[in-house]
Amino acid sequence: MFAVIKTGGKQYRVAKDDVFTVEKLDGESGDEIRFAEVLMMGGETVTIGAPMIDGAAVVAEVVEQMRGPKVISFVKRRRKHSSQRRRGHRQQLTKVRITDILADGASVAPATKAAAPAANVTAPSNLMSEAPADADDLKKLSGVGPKLEGTLHEIGVYTFAQIAEWTADDVAYMDEKLSFKGRIDREDWIGQAKTFVAEAE
Repeated sequence: MFAVIKTGGKQYRVAKDDVFTVEKLDGESGDEIRFAEVLMMGGETVTIGAPMIDGAAVVAEVVEQMRGPKVISFVKRRRKHSSQRRRGHRQQLTKVRITDILADGASVAPATKAAAPAANVTAPSNLMSEAPADADDLKKLSGVGPKLEGTLHEIGVYTFAQIAEWTADDVAYMDEKLSFKGRIDREDWIGQAKTFVAEAE
């Protein structure tokens, strides 16, 4: 089954598990987003909207917030003593993964973030109450930007050494706390953290 959606003024043909980039959307890694502007759906039968299909939706998960390649704009005016200008630009993009295509999206409530970790999962024992003097730049980890780094600081994570010591239970706690859905393991944060710790020694 496939669908044609519209976002950021562009159209995309998508199917379940497709990963692609679109114009920047609000959300952090692991967040669920919905594309309600569905122009066409196909499978055994094809449905074409007029211009949109009422009630249809495409559900996706934010993989990461990223920036596109640098584009150079160069303007030079002819004639003697003319001016010239050179500018660079990198477009803000969001990488998403399609998780579901719904013919009747209104009938399924969107997933919500977990309000708190499960009662049987305890917080990592090495969380800190305040930032240490030797706090690391957590943005070096895959998929961690300024906003996510701030969230980790609020929880009490400031150094790569802390992450390198996490157990499976610690990862489960952080996954639920941040609604990461296994992303810590997928991105191998612990392996990256151990590498950064070794490089610093």
